[in-house]
Amino acid sequence: MQKLTFSELTQGKPNFPRQEEEIVQYWRDIKAFETQLEKTKDQKPFTFYDGPPFATGTPHYGHILAGTIKDVICRYASMTGHYVERRFGWDCHGLPVEYEIEKKLNIQTREDVMKLGIKKYNEECRSIVMRCANDWEITVERMGRWIDFKNDYKTMNKSFMESAWWVFSELHRKKLVYRDFKVMPYSTALNTPLSNFEAKSNYQTRRDPAIVVSFPVIGDEHNASFLAWTTTPWTLPSNLALCVNANLTYVKFQDNEGKYYICGKKVLQKPKKDNTISKGRKGFKSKVIAEYKGSELVGKTYKPLFEYFGDRKHCFRVIADNYVTEEEGTGIVHQAPGFGEDDLRACENADIHKRGEEDIVCPVDHNGRFTDEVKDYAGQYVLDANPKIIKDLRGNGRLWNEANFDHEYPMCWRSDTPLLYKAIPSWFIRVTAIKEQLVANNQKTYWVPSYVKDKRFHNWLVDARDWAVSRNRYWGTPIPIWISEDEKEWEVIGSVEELEKRSGQKIDDLHRENIDDIKIKSLKTGKTLHRVDEVFDCWFESGSMPYGQCHFPFAYKGKEEEFFKRFPANFIAEGLDQTRGWFYTLLVLSTALFDKPAWQNLIVNGMVLAEDGSKMSKRKKNYPAPEKIFNEYGADALRIYLCQSPVVRAEKLQFSEKDVKATVTKVLSPWYNAYNFLIENVSRYERTTGKQFRYNPDAHKQMSNIMDKWILSELQSLVKFFRQEMEAYRLYTINDTLINFIELLCNTYVRMNRPRIRGQASLEDTVNSTQALYHVLLTLCQLMAPFSPFIVETMYLNLRGALGETAEKSVHFMSIPQPNEDAIDKDIERRVQNLLKAIIVGRAVRDDNKFKNKLPLNEMMVVHPDSQFLKDVEGLKEYVLRELNVKTVTFSDEMADYIQLSAEPVHKALGSKYKGKARQIKAEIVKLNHEQLTQLQDSGALTVCDEKIVPEDVVISWNFKGDTKKWVHKEDKGCIVLLDQRITKELRDECTAREVSTRIQQMRKNGKLVPADVVNAFYNVENEEKDELSSVFERFGGLIEKRTRIKVMPLSLKSPFIGTIITEDMEIDGKKVTLSLCIPQIFLNKNSSTISALDATELSLVEEYLQQQDVLTLMERYPNKSTFKFSIDEKQYQLQVGADFVFDAANLKEEVVDID
Repeated sequence: MQKLTFSELTQGKPNFPRQEEEIVQYWRDIKAFETQLEKTKDQKPFTFYDGPPFATGTPHYGHILAGTIKDVICRYASMTGHYVERRFGWDCHGLPVEYEIEKKLNIQTREDVMKLGIKKYNEECRSIVMRCANDWEITVERMGRWIDFKNDYKTMNKSFMESAWWVFSELHRKKLVYRDFKVMPYSTALNTPLSNFEAKSNYQTRRDPAIVVSFPVIGDEHNASFLAWTTTPWTLPSNLALCVNANLTYVKFQDNEGKYYICGKKVLQKPKKDNTISKGRKGFKSKVIAEYKGSELVGKTYKPLFEYFGDRKHCFRVIADNYVTEEEGTGIVHQAPGFGEDDLRACENADIHKRGEEDIVCPVDHNGRFTDEVKDYAGQYVLDANPKIIKDLRGNGRLWNEANFDHEYPMCWRSDTPLLYKAIPSWFIRVTAIKEQLVANNQKTYWVPSYVKDKRFHNWLVDARDWAVSRNRYWGTPIPIWISEDEKEWEVIGSVEELEKRSGQKIDDLHRENIDDIKIKSLKTGKTLHRVDEVFDCWFESGSMPYGQCHFPFAYKGKEEEFFKRFPANFIAEGLDQTRGWFYTLLVLSTALFDKPAWQNLIVNGMVLAEDGSKMSKRKKNYPAPEKIFNEYGADALRIYLCQSPVVRAEKLQFSEKDVKATVTKVLSPWYNAYNFLIENVSRYERTTGKQFRYNPDAHKQMSNIMDKWILSELQSLVKFFRQEMEAYRLYTINDTLINFIELLCNTYVRMNRPRIRGQASLEDTVNSTQALYHVLLTLCQLMAPFSPFIVETMYLNLRGALGETAEKSVHFMSIPQPNEDAIDKDIERRVQNLLKAIIVGRAVRDDNKFKNKLPLNEMMVVHPDSQFLKDVEGLKEYVLRELNVKTVTFSDEMADYIQLSAEPVHKALGSKYKGKARQIKAEIVKLNHEQLTQLQDSGALTVCDEKIVPEDVVISWNFKGDTKKWVHKEDKGCIVLLDQRITKELRDECTAREVSTRIQQMRKNGKLVPADVVNAFYNVENEEKDELSSVFERFGGLIEKRTRIKVMPLSLKSPFIGTIITEDMEIDGKKVTLSLCIPQIFLNKNSSTISALDATELSLVEEYLQQQDVLTLMERYPNKSTFKFSIDEKQYQLQVGADFVFDAANLKEEVVDID
């Protein structure tokens, strides 16, 4: 038996998830990723940095999205001549891990940690760091991403931590490190300050008390009081000053109770609903008695609200700063320098707080509770103390009014608790010193989309502030600063070797429990230095990733140039939120170290939201689990869906499971069906010809069929576009174009060339069309490999049978082809494009008028003003006839014979352009004739009432003026298609025959037959009186056979000795019909002398014997007029083919059934 080139596919819908799981196992078996790396190891390196996720969380759609983008680009680079090392990374330190441990151990305060011990605490952290690693490996492998987990990097590894030390020591050497008290966002839940970009990542609407407090002016002739507004009453016990704007105008007013107050002038003049002064004051009235410039109030003293810090005699006075406005509040701001960045700056400038000479007033501990300095509220959490503070102010007569204030407030990104702004000592990177270089280096990078780089990221860099890199935490990379007891001398250690030499101790691990007790001697003074308590912000570690992952510079001593061959990275990708996170820290550190960006090309993705637009939430269960999507639709469908969506150009995506399903229906299934169609028909070709199918890459040079040339031209145009857009990292343009091509392939090329591919035309047509389809499918597998790695591998593993023994084991080992410019024929592309335009409009006419596709129509007319368009369509009219099921097609460029143009004015456009003249112009537009409107369309302008109007000024209607009894029509962009709507009985009967063909084809599938199986169909119409339906079978038998490759005959011709494969009862045109598909049979000519001489018993024996033979074998061995000899029960028989029996019922001399 002949060995077929391709494995034949099982019938029915493909199970893409199961196929993908088989491919995953295949990749494991052949070590696909490792093999690809080995095959490309000598090629030019393409460096990719993988931003490390937190190892304690499980992967979600955001990770799958970013991972898909990374995998697409890395696969493309690997298939275009590059060596692409892909190492997975883990962010092991920081708050996510600590937060989990503190929940587990019920740790509430820093004291709880100290009681447990840092060693035990860090052991607990280490124990859970990699608990989700297996989930990550399973998900990443299942989504089709190739990345190295065995050779991963972890930020908790000694080598990574040492590189982070080196980075910090280099920054210190460049005088970019300093320590300072600064007011910073502080998480009381986590006992640590946060960076500005962390604080700005989680704003939420919060209701706080908004109060106005009075401050009696000392020595004022009217005993007036300043009025100051605050939304943080808990900061009032720490008040040290009041701040005005020197350039604003302030007023002293008398209220309806005869008391005097001072506030901003504009504040007092605001409407009641916006007036901070009058709000909540019943019967409030005011009389202004004096005006002052803010500068005149500077220096005035007032009576403190509380006496906690009353010994600070240089305080409790009015100062000035330009940050004060009258937009909110009273125009006077209370100053608590320990809790406000602006407060601290203004108070230092005015010597309210004397830096270096006194401690900053900040009576709140690391848990957010008042210290004993504020004895009345000591031990209370500050936000919980607000009501009591307000009550005390009311009791002291210092509360002017009280209201609630809804505003956006920064929350801790990890614990979702309110942040406090609090002055604490921190270690800073002097980012402001390199701001110009940051902006310049950003310009050297390429972003998709570019506006994120040019606007969002650029603006962030322009406003960059010094970066607080220290955290008062435990599980992290310790900051390598050793400091003296008096804190006047400190040194930075840049390596393990240096610390070992300085301390005389062997160091195997760099976490706090191992180095906190190590002391060294100062190189300058010999003083004993101890390590500071802080650890690095985990963003510092992430920004150090290019160096830590490869242990730079320690692993590159003497060969630093090897590192710089791979730095900066060719490519990185993460979400939009990383503009203030990883992208920022990468750029800060690379600029500070080398004055260059850390990457060359970057794709920014947007956020994946739930279908209703809300944030995805495990608690709300408002999204399908990734595993469900993988199991029901497959990873390819998800990857294509994501890459086709707005999310790959930094926009939001409202995740829709039905859209993933639609990707299967509209993309994967049609594509797979085209592949299946090729396999079926190549196998049929090999069976019927005995020839082996082998791919001929030069076959296109001999092809003459326009559709073959067209699809190959479109393919090469696609290859050209694909490479151009992939080099530009524009995934969103590529996916749409690839999917559009798949649609052209399936719904145009395969659909219009089925007869040629099936072998119903010439042998040359079959060879050329199958070669063309194979070439397209193979190339499409290569192009789509980065996007949908599973389905292309499934197809390729079968398609490679036509490539010979040297074929690669995986399509992912192949190269993405270069475009063949010689095969691109824009003239042919235009011709087919025009053909499709006419067909699409024609289908729309059929749809609008509810004509069944199976119903043939007598005539179609294409009307178009462009003669080239008509010439193109006429040259391909055979496809029009077949696709639109019409008998004839005619063409006309005389639009005016069928269409009358009329126009209505666009009132809004004309009114804004022509003002008073618009009415006259509108009246004339309504009168414009067909020729004038044609001129407007063609030239883009027309003079009306001495004014030039353009097409946007009018709405043009196409009014049909042809024979409406004969024609139905539709117009689209200048192309009009007319269809003859008159239906004859002959047309209806042919429609019925086509319906029969469809039923037979469905029975073939139900019977699990493949196209190569030869069968006959027998019909029986129940209770038919006038033989109308039988007449259809007889008159259109040839059409049915042409469409199904199955002969259809009346049931009376079926031999009782022939097995039936499948029988179905159905209703056709309201009549009950039985159809049976049977194996081929021999037809006895009962009128021949030999057969008619047999008695009934003998005739039955002969027929039974004949029907037991392999009919197809007999047909090959016994041509017409040959003699077939056989014996039954020792009696010899000789029957002549054509006289005594035939293989085709149409060849019977009597009782002929007209199949044709």
